[in-house]
Amino acid sequence: MIEIDGLTRHFGSVTAVAGLSLKVARGEVLGFLGPNGAGKSTTMKMITGYLAPSAGRITVCGHDIETDTLAAQAAVGYLPEGAPAYGDMTARQFLAFIAEVRGFKSAEAKTRVAASVEKTELAPVLDQPIETLSKGFKRRVGVAQAILHDPPVLIMDEPTDGLDPNQKHSVRSLIRAMAPEKAIIISTHLLEEVDAICTRAVIIDRGTIVADGTPGELLARSRYHNAVTLTLPPAQADAAVAKLKALPAVAGVERSGRNGVASLTAFPKSGALLIETVSALALRESWAVQEMYAEPGRLDEVFRAITTSDAARAKAART
Repeated sequence: MIEIDGLTRHFGSVTAVAGLSLKVARGEVLGFLGPNGAGKSTTMKMITGYLAPSAGRITVCGHDIETDTLAAQAAVGYLPEGAPAYGDMTARQFLAFIAEVRGFKSAEAKTRVAASVEKTELAPVLDQPIETLSKGFKRRVGVAQAILHDPPVLIMDEPTDGLDPNQKHSVRSLIRAMAPEKAIIISTHLLEEVDAICTRAVIIDRGTIVADGTPGELLARSRYHNAVTLTLPPAQADAAVAKLKALPAVAGVERSGRNGVASLTAFPKSGALLIETVSALALRESWAVQEMYAEPGRLDEVFRAITTSDAARAKAART
């Protein structure tokens, strides 16, 4: 559905995207992650034809974005950063305008608008000027215009930005419902979003891909993958740390304290499963365990480990 080969974009002496290659198939929800300035929005603008690449090739549903631009763009629903719209229009007027731009007439246009309004739950504010709407409702107007023509490809930049938890749940449910028939790219800073709706995640840094895999595969790269955390009385903590460190599959143990209890985290060697071994040890030693759980991993830790820091990026830009 989306094929990108050697995509590059220069802004003067700055290279925002550097030889990026990527394919997204029907049924995939791709989480597009990276630090600020990594090239996410620039890449998405090039996929949608709003920014020309310096080099490389992009096809959307078989249409080259540079040589067959209108056909490629007709297959795309785009939610850009900031959800720009005509503020003096009501939500109804704006969506009717989008329907007309997309080539829908009279009854079909009304049907398309009604369907997108229902999916994004915009009915309560449909006749209010967009400039008077909350950030969350403005964002939902943006989502509504992106899906109005039921495109096979969706490119969405921070689709749940500004939404409250209930609104986030609704938009994520909508994306999951549409996913089987579409190729969807979501740029987000919310790592919880990757776990909630994405089937695949790509992390870019300095315009190049530094990680590509399912959320589970990325979690497996975390030092917390299969780590076991348990809480118990401080009086038992020292002995527990020693016993845990003696387990063959344990690489190390970290200790912290909160609310009058000790919290111990045992880290596995090579992602080994520890929960059964640690549970058996706690039972055998009669520890007064208050809580015990195994961790799947932490995406934020993986993200930090494979992307450069803001300070490092700034230093590199100066050299």
